Amino acid sequence: MTAGAVAQDILVVDDEVGIRELLSEILQDEGYRVAIAENAGQARAYRARLQPALVLLDIWMPDTDGVTLLREWAASGQLTMPVVMMSGHGTIETAVEATRIGAFDFLEKPIGLAKLLSTIARALKNGAVRQPRRVSFAALGAGAPVREAERSVEQVLAAGRPLLLLGEPGTGHDAAARALAVAGAPFVPVAGHGPRLASNPMALLEEAREGTLYAAEIGQYSKGDQKGLAFLLGKLEKADVTLVCTSSEALGNLAAEGRFDAALLSQLSAGAVMLPPLRARRDDIPPLIERFWREATRGDPSAPLLAALPPPALALLTSAHWPGNLDHLANVVANLALVRADITPEHVKRLLGESAQAPQAVAPEITARFFDLPLREAREAFERIYFEQLLGREQSNMSRVADKAGLERTHLYRKLKQLNIRFSRRSDDSGT
Repeated sequence: MTAGAVAQDILVVDDEVGIRELLSEILQDEGYRVAIAENAGQARAYRARLQPALVLLDIWMPDTDGVTLLREWAASGQLTMPVVMMSGHGTIETAVEATRIGAFDFLEKPIGLAKLLSTIARALKNGAVRQPRRVSFAALGAGAPVREAERSVEQVLAAGRPLLLLGEPGTGHDAAARALAVAGAPFVPVAGHGPRLASNPMALLEEAREGTLYAAEIGQYSKGDQKGLAFLLGKLEKADVTLVCTSSEALGNLAAEGRFDAALLSQLSAGAVMLPPLRARRDDIPPLIERFWREATRGDPSAPLLAALPPPALALLTSAHWPGNLDHLANVVANLALVRADITPEHVKRLLGESAQAPQAVAPEITARFFDLPLREAREAFERIYFEQLLGREQSNMSRVADKAGLERTHLYRKLKQLNIRFSRRSDDSGT
């Protein structure tokens, strides 16, 4: 370890006391903290309490073999640290199986000191990269729909995919995108860089290296900008850049009208996450009102919200439709902050206007271009929009897509191939 580095915990799991003690002494001399377990049962109990930075795991143990324990951790979601397997009489098949399950590497006993330390260093570096990103959309609210969006974003980031944040206008695209910025890493908005995305996309990528590139409202991009964005998709991993795109427009409709690149939409849809509208999370509205009130009054203690907002007015605000979502609510609260002591339900109703009640259900939007197409082509265009949006909403989980569409899986795959929509048969596609 380098001077000044923080000691990291390593769990050594081996049924041979001599090997446990030897490895423990070597690693402690190198500045690591070491915990030991003499069998799988002790290792299982340790992992249930704590997550070590790395595990050195023997394969052959009397109670449960190391590969089985590795498989248990993977199945239960506890394989969140690098694991290096050890064996004095392993086989290639065993090493391949352990690596397939998720082991970082395989060491044969007796283990050379240089090989041991270099493998541990590489594993710890890899483990730091693999740590799952935790996402907080606290600026949007704290209810279950927002937490579900956070989990979906974490899954997309863990899979290394570009992220596409969708949702109605005002649902918090910009706040959500900026919440993904990593301290100390570049956060580069495409907006404000003029034609660079179209003319020199690699310059933008280099500026965002090991950070985040933020492409807001991509539905408004020119053809040249769309081409530049598509070009960058294949370069992101090498530059270690996370691409975050947003759109409050229906990209499927834009693609059907020829205003958005259908192939680009197909690629981005694999990482699509919907931000929930305000009307779908009404429990978030009262605390958001309080927050917006503090911002509008700049924390003025002479303007307490509860004294100014009578319960009937709060009930109206909570039950409103909010077509403009967070932005709409913030503006209404800012207006109420001007009135303060004179707020009445009638005043709130006037501010809300037609949004005080949910609109009548309307038929799904059908673009005018559909009516200029022959029936077969119009049907295919609609089906392409339908499946691209469904794939995005369900994170390309084919079981859920097939269930929502009411199709057998084999029929679904045929249909997607027929429509030339890219998809992948995910190994974790369990339908749950």
